[in-house]
Formats: sequence, C-alpha cells, structure tokens
Amino acid sequence: MASGLHIVPLREIKGVGPEKVKELNALGLATVGDLLDYYPFRYEDYRLRDLSEVKDGEKITIQGTLYGEPVLAIYGRNKSRLTVKLMADRFLVTAVWFNRHYMKDKLTPGREIVVSGKWEQKRQTIVVGESEFPDAAQGPKARTGTLQPVYSVTGGVTQAFLRKTIKQALLQFGMMIEEVLPRNLIERYDLMPRRQAVAILHQPTGTEEGKAARKRMVYEELFLFQLKVQAYRAVNKSRADGIAHAVDRPKVRDFVRGLPFQLTDSQKKAVAELLGDLEAPFAMNRLLQGDVGAGKTVVAAVALYAVVTAGAQGALMVPTEILAEQHKRSLERLFEPYGLQVGLLTGSLTDRMRRDLLGSLQMGLLDIVVGTHALIQEDVAFRKLGLVVVDEQHRFGVEQRSVLRRKGMNPDVLTMTATPIPRTLAITAFGDLDVTTLKELPKGRKPIQTYAVTHDKLERVLGLIRREVELGRQAYVICPLIEESEKLDVQNAIDVHAQLTYAFPDLKVGLLHGRMTAQEKEDVMGAFKENRVQVLVSTTVIEVGVDVPNSTIMVIYDAVRFGLSQLHQLRGRVGRGEHQSYCVLIADPKNEVAKERMRVMTETNDGFEIARRDLELRGPGDFFGTKQSGLPEFKVADLLNDYEVLELAREDAGALVGEERFWTAADFLPLRSYLNREQVAGRDPLD
Repeated sequence: MASGLHIVPLREIKGVGPEKVKELNALGLATVGDLLDYYPFRYEDYRLRDLSEVKDGEKITIQGTLYGEPVLAIYGRNKSRLTVKLMADRFLVTAVWFNRHYMKDKLTPGREIVVSGKWEQKRQTIVVGESEFPDAAQGPKARTGTLQPVYSVTGGVTQAFLRKTIKQALLQFGMMIEEVLPRNLIERYDLMPRRQAVAILHQPTGTEEGKAARKRMVYEELFLFQLKVQAYRAVNKSRADGIAHAVDRPKVRDFVRGLPFQLTDSQKKAVAELLGDLEAPFAMNRLLQGDVGAGKTVVAAVALYAVVTAGAQGALMVPTEILAEQHKRSLERLFEPYGLQVGLLTGSLTDRMRRDLLGSLQMGLLDIVVGTHALIQEDVAFRKLGLVVVDEQHRFGVEQRSVLRRKGMNPDVLTMTATPIPRTLAITAFGDLDVTTLKELPKGRKPIQTYAVTHDKLERVLGLIRREVELGRQAYVICPLIEESEKLDVQNAIDVHAQLTYAFPDLKVGLLHGRMTAQEKEDVMGAFKENRVQVLVSTTVIEVGVDVPNSTIMVIYDAVRFGLSQLHQLRGRVGRGEHQSYCVLIADPKNEVAKERMRVMTETNDGFEIARRDLELRGPGDFFGTKQSGLPEFKVADLLNDYEVLELAREDAGALVGEERFWTAADFLPLRSYLNREQVAGRDPLD
C-alpha cells in the first residue's frame, strides 16, 4: 500500500515503454504503488565470505587471484568442464564452470576474479554459477559485496529489468511514499519509517538493516489485514440486521439435561456463547473447532434445537452423503422426544422424494434439514431459516457458504471443523469469525495407541485384527485415495477386500468406496454399525464423522500417501467407545518428510499439535487449500514465524477500531482511505 502512488501509472517511470507496461501488467502490476509493493521473495548474497567460516553446501561469493592455467575437458555433446585454481586469501581453491568453455580465454594467471557458487568443503571446490572481474568496467552490473533482490518474474520481465525499474521508481517517487501507521504504534514497537523500509526491502545494504525493514513491513501487512477484518466485524455488528431469536431457555435447559451424557466444561461454555449469539440482534459468524471426538456435533444440535424453540428452521450442510445420513439419524434420535422433524436432502433423492421434501421445507413442516451441497441449489427455499451450520467448513468454498446464508434473512452461521487449526492460522484465515475451541474430550476416552510398521509386518497386523474381533470388536482397513484414477482407487480397495476375505474366511469383511450408490453405502454402514460386518475395507469416504463406538482398530495401508491431518482424522474413527483402541500405519517411508509424519503420528494424539506440525511440513496454502479457505497470501509476512506479530496486530487493530475517534479524527485518514478502497463495509474481507 503506497497510498497516492496507486493512481500513478507505470508509464511515468523513466525507461518503461508501452511493451514493458504490458509485461508488468501480466505480473498484476498496474501502478507505481503496485510495483513498490512487489517485494522480493529472497536475496542473492554476493558479500565476500571468509572460507574458514563457510559450511559445506553453502552458496558463497569469494574473491581471489587466478593461479595457473585453466583446464578444459569436453565430453558428450555440447558438454564441458572448465577448471582453474585460484588463491583466495590463504586458501588454494578449485573453481569449476560447467558448459562455459568460452570463459577459458578470460582466465589468465594473475588476474583478479570474483566467483559465486556452491562450496564443496571436502574437495575445496566452488561450482561457479556467476563470476565477475573487478578490473573490467562492470558499471551498474557489478554485484560484488551486495545483497541482490530476487523477484517472482514471468514472461518478458527479467530480474535485471525489474531491479532497474524499481530502483528508478524509488528515485523518482520514493519521497511520495506516505506513512500509514498511527504514530503511537510506530513509537511503541520502534518501527522504521515506511519510506525507508520500502527502499531497504528492495535495496538492502546489510542484514541488520534488512531485518528492521522486514519487521516494519510484516507488522504493517498483518495490522492492515486485521484492521480490515476488525472494521468489517464492527460495521456488521453495528448494523444489527441479524435475527434476535427469542430462544426458550428453559426448553433448551431441559434438552441438555435429557442428553444421554453430560456435557464437558468446554461444551457448556460453547453452548453459552452460541445462545448469546442467537439472541443478539446481529448475525452470528462463529467457528467451532475441536479435536476429533470432542463433541462438536452435540453442541451444534443444542444450537439447532434452540433456534427451533424460537420459531425458526435450521440447516446443517456436510461434505458427503454418508455423513449427511449419519447426522440425520443422530439428530432424529436426539430430537424425537421433543417432536422436531428432521429432513435429508442429498443428490440421491428421487424426483418425487425431493419435491415432497422441498414442499415441506417451504411450508415449515420440517424444522431441520441435513444435506450436502444439494442444499444450495436454486430451488431450495425455507419458510424461516434462522441458523446455518456448516460441518467441515474447509471443504466448502466461501461462495458456497454465502449462497446458503442468502436463503434466509441474514441467518446466524456456525461453521465447524474437526481439523484443529493452530490459533495463528484460525485468527488469520477466519479473522472475521468468533472462534470457540473445544479443548476437552468426553470422559472415559482412552488415548489411541498408534504404531507405524512396514509392509512385511502385515501378518502381525492381521493377528491384531483377529484378536480384537474375537473380543467382539470391529476394525477399519483404509486404502489410499489415488487422485489420478478413481478406478485405481476402487480396484485397490477391491484387492485388499479380496485378500482379507481370504485371510478371515470365518468373518464378514465389508467393502465401501466412493463409486457405490448411496443405498449400497448405507447398507454396508448399517451392517457395520450392527456388527454384522466385523472388518470394513474402505477408501477415505469414512474420513470424517462416521461413528461406530465398537470399532477399536484402524489400519491404514500406504500411510505415506496421506497428510498428517488426514491420518489424524482417520485415526479418530476409533477410540470412541470404552475399550482400548489401536491405529496401525502400514508404510515404507522413503524420504524425511514421510518418516517425520509417521513419527508425529506415533508420538502424539493431540490434534492441535499435529496440525501445527502439519503446517510446518506443508505450509499454510497446502494445509488449508488456499482457494477453498480464503486464506490470504501475504507479501512479506510468514504465518509460521510471525505468529507473535500477528497476535499483536490483531489486538492493536481491534483496539483502534473500537475507538470512536478512529472513525472521525483526521490523523487516521490514510487508514480510513485504505478501508474505503477495500470496501470493507460492503463485503466479507475473505471473499
């Protein structure tokens, strides 16, 4: 954000003609402000190094005197190896150029040279990537002793052109870069002025100065994002255009007392927060997160019951038909004594069944409807939609969620996830939501014992399954999802099903995969729930929400194909009853990341710790699925390393937005201009 520079066209920069403007436009750059906000993602270090301090494999720059004649070896077609000795300080070093035979005539003994490349400690060799001769007229191209920015480029835009253009833009327009942060925040955190920080990020002169510039811009970036989120929330809450539900608290209390189990303290706190939101005049926007088996569905059921006591309807949207059917049955059991009517809307309904259900929904004969993405189709209408619950919210895009919301008069929205999200990520990706976390598991739950074994130990795994089944328990056996071919995925499950049917001729081995019809899936799951099937071979269609307390073994074939969070979700299908449960990961990990995943799974059952480690291994975009989650992409900030700054920025932005003078005082004009440009009052900042 470079304030007024966002209206200055690129053609105003000296040396940027119409063709170059088009090429810069292709990078998403339209103005001088955009260009100056386009920061390097790393730096090439051309500062001279002392070889006594260098580690093997590092990229280094050294200066020395050529010693002896160069040797050129030609091998293969158009391949060569050029070698020469050089004396760098007190070290005699071998410098190697590959496929650059034309350098030979320049490498004359006694000549000074600067080389950059990878250092091989044992052989005292540097594999040269770039080189310069200090005695030549290098002019502005000289890199020795500098840190050179490296930008993301494409098409006709080169690093050299971008560096030169940004340098010229700073020369012409650097003095126009305006300060945007309030003076008290700059002083509180001893932040560098914006003008200086932008210049240093593009043209760093030293490590410490670069760190100070980055600190300034990381805080600014996170603060501005949080300011946008907090302002959006403040504006929406001030509108009070939600539904203030007249919840019948005594009825809700009786419903909670009538549950077949006692709520944990976390669940009680969550219910209290939800009831407060439902009764408030602004639309609820809350994220309910918790570990696998923490009881999120029951909390959602209390909220749905509460909204029905206020004369409205509820909708629960889930990612799969199996989960929709299970939730429908669970809610019917809970609500039956209270006369609530629950409907199921999925893509598998016949036309007649669908018409009947939609009619009942529109007339208000149904209190709650559970469904998949079929809920957001155009012909689905409610009499009075009061609460939308979205389960496993990261499976749905922002637009899908907002379509369902538009089917009511700004109904309350509760999103749930069983993929625990580190707080850092939750307050960033879901900064517009109030976050409620269930930290406890229901009483009596025993930690699942997890083992990682290689494929040659399969007989021992089958022995464990046999032992548990003889005790009256049941087992899941999961085959990996092979994304390239759904057929291969099914075939894999069929093969494993055949093997286990042969291994356990006296047991009933079931099969479940994504290409079965909804009725076939329901029949198999029904048989498994009733213990008419002892071993269920399945693909990942049972990943989320399936609840069979008698299952005590989860075996996962080719476990290296799964990410940590998915492995934890699958493991969470067992350990839901009173008996000790086990998870066996069958894998032959070939690389360090795969080995680390197996190590993490066997070391901890804590979903939040697993999510943190998963984030470290995969990065925020892969962890969440950036396009689906609305996770913002920051230019300078790094969510993993800058989480403390993110917390500060959120607190500071919230405090500022809460001050009445922020919306009136002239010294906050740059910030309000930023919010106006972002149209905070008009749309969700994550859309």
